[in-house]
Amino acid sequence: MAKEKTVYTCSECGGISPKWLGKCPHCNAWNTLEETRAEPAAGKNRMQALTRGLNAAQPVTTLSHIEAADVARTPTGLEELDRVLGGGIVSGGVVLIGGDPGIGKSTLLLQALDALSRQMPVLYVTGEESGAQVAMRAHRLGLDGSQVRVQAEIQLENIIATMEVEKPSFCVIDSIQTIYSDQLTSAPGSVAQVRECAAHLTRVAKATGCTTVLVGHVTKEGAIAGPRVLEHIVDTVLYFEGDTHSSFRLVRAIKNRFGAVNEIGVFAMTDKGLKGVTNPSAIFLSTHSEPVPGSCVLVTLEGTRPLLVEIQALVDAGGPSPRRLSVGLERDRLAMLLAVLHRHAGMACSDQDVFVNAVGGVRISEPAADLAVLLAIQSSLRGKPLPKGFIAFGEVGLAGEVRPAPRGQERLKEAAKLGFSIAVVPKANAPKKPIEGLTIHPVERVEEAISLVRSLM
Repeated sequence: MAKEKTVYTCSECGGISPKWLGKCPHCNAWNTLEETRAEPAAGKNRMQALTRGLNAAQPVTTLSHIEAADVARTPTGLEELDRVLGGGIVSGGVVLIGGDPGIGKSTLLLQALDALSRQMPVLYVTGEESGAQVAMRAHRLGLDGSQVRVQAEIQLENIIATMEVEKPSFCVIDSIQTIYSDQLTSAPGSVAQVRECAAHLTRVAKATGCTTVLVGHVTKEGAIAGPRVLEHIVDTVLYFEGDTHSSFRLVRAIKNRFGAVNEIGVFAMTDKGLKGVTNPSAIFLSTHSEPVPGSCVLVTLEGTRPLLVEIQALVDAGGPSPRRLSVGLERDRLAMLLAVLHRHAGMACSDQDVFVNAVGGVRISEPAADLAVLLAIQSSLRGKPLPKGFIAFGEVGLAGEVRPAPRGQERLKEAAKLGFSIAVVPKANAPKKPIEGLTIHPVERVEEAISLVRSLM
């Protein structure tokens, strides 16, 4: 009996190598080659049966002659999910949602399916649970009498045949790592199976106009398991985030062809499922009766939504090797800000431990948080709290300048709406017309901001 041939497939780009290498020769990624069984040579028309709706050659058309019509969106019944999706689901759109085990992916989608089942045919394909388990979850969520059609199946060809019979307008595949195709001999969840099944389901969605949601498992690092091409071929990529010790969950759009990227939706996990949080700023603000040292409120921007997040800093006497620790913020950026604070404001923290935390478990990646971080560190170092109702935002450069943040007017209006009264902002973000209830102090340099805050304390 001939020995079974094996090849090594890259989990990032899907490239194939005959032997194991530390670095992928196709995309130069390290430690991504995985051993897989070599697939037999397939017929020329392997995808023809599944792509008949797209098989016909399309004529070449001048771009200016194509009518640009807005894509119709159907609300899911969950306001926060609609916000992340860009207003609702799109006919023929393919959504990939990933997150840690037990964070609430299946719960959220079952709630959306139940809401959509009242206005269109829906199908829930589960490869991880039986129909009875799905029914038990629906009962716990109070979805008794739901009209959702359920199929427990993991074979791709059977799923597509079911979709042809049922003709759903909305379909959920839970999860893509459990689906396999008879055309391939590798196990479900392998790079080849995930890539092939996702490509077939995407083609079917585009051909039939059925909105398809693929649930994806995540690796230990938090990325969606399988080849990176999985995120490229879909229209929308959503990530479920949240602390297991907290009841709040964040759904973040990483890619969206029909809406804004980095948009977030905030949910609260209850005994009746996930409920949308209309005012998420309340989650990220601590409830101090009086102002405390080392606390500064930042107005950050998540997609199109301004959010108020409390930045906490603690500066303490360090040992021979002081620590620099940040939670929710980039550690390298913290080290850079401490150097700027020392050079341009004369405040040395070289012998101090510096800890910075973004309240509520939110991750802040935008540079507009720089000024708030510096003011929180300064407040903790001096042991004096910032004034009550104080907010700040702005990017800080290495030369000590304070650069403007995008959409500054919306940030200030959101702060004023929530009752804040004092704002330190970059000079370029200062509004031409005063905002009621908000005293604005524009600054151009770090040292100017520090001296201003000292006068306000």
